Amino acid sequence: MTAELDMLDFELPEALAAGEPPEARGLERDAVRLLVSRIGDDTVTHARFGDLPGFLASGDLLVVNASATVNAALDAWREDGERIALHLSSPLPGGRWIVELRRVTASGTAPLGDGRSGERLALPGGAEARLTEPWRPETQPRLWTAVLDFPGGVAAYASERGSPIRYKYVRKRWPLEFYQTVFATEPGSAEMPSAGRAFTRKIVERLKRKGVGVAPVVLHTGVASLEYDEAPHPERYRIPAATADAVNRTRAVGGRVVAVGTTAVRALETVAATDGRVIPGQGWTDLIVTPDRGLYAVNAILTGMHEARSSHLKMLEALAGRRHLAIAYQAALRHRYLWHEFGDVHLMVPVAKTA
Repeated sequence: MTAELDMLDFELPEALAAGEPPEARGLERDAVRLLVSRIGDDTVTHARFGDLPGFLASGDLLVVNASATVNAALDAWREDGERIALHLSSPLPGGRWIVELRRVTASGTAPLGDGRSGERLALPGGAEARLTEPWRPETQPRLWTAVLDFPGGVAAYASERGSPIRYKYVRKRWPLEFYQTVFATEPGSAEMPSAGRAFTRKIVERLKRKGVGVAPVVLHTGVASLEYDEAPHPERYRIPAATADAVNRTRAVGGRVVAVGTTAVRALETVAATDGRVIPGQGWTDLIVTPDRGLYAVNAILTGMHEARSSHLKMLEALAGRRHLAIAYQAALRHRYLWHEFGDVHLMVPVAKTA
């Protein structure tokens, strides 16, 4: 394996997919591993997440996603009696929802591609989901729009009868609390904004004492997919005025704006001008950050380890370049870092400012 390896097309060894939370491995949340790669000189440092304050400096700003994960996975039955999984992704105007249908398998679930317009799915407690039409069939063939008739409303029903979305590499179900971050205040994400999972209140306090700021944004994640190499679909976001001001002040004095997760990147860059200035706002974003587009407001990213051929890797390439990304991911694979929501963390920072 060389640094020139196309890291957007690597094969992830099965053993490197984190199959359980670090707590189940006898670790605290902040004891997961931290790969630090410095943009500019391509140096790589291996640490623990608890060491994070040592890699940041007074005047830096962490932008975190305050969206909380919801119980978005529900049991449903088709008209022929087949049991399937119904994943709630995002609400749409007019009471409709974007949903994903998945077939139940021995190892978990798999995409179900034969949904039909007008099909009615039965759920426990007298609830029903009626499929209306495919959602962007050219780019997201696995997703549908649906009208949900849930007793007590969608949020209350999902909270009571749903569970967190779980992919087959996670060996068993874990309660919703394992899918929340310390920053979570506003329910709405179908999947955990997992880059923030390793933070604890103690780490946050240490960062603040050092002079590192913490500012929230909200981006409610929709369902992802490990089976399709597809772009993310539109997601709801909100940038508070105080956060926009904090980003602009940080950039004005030469501090680093460190986005915690690709969701925070997407939210910030949606409202960023080409000169990096951020304005407050809310709505739906369909922004896809690519190397050609580049990043305007964000100049450092703290994130998990991402799948090959994903749009997330394109976003990281926009920050650091393909060569740097190849060096970092080569090191992560060689040193057996863990991938996915319960895995390890990667900090990509420029070398211009040191702690």
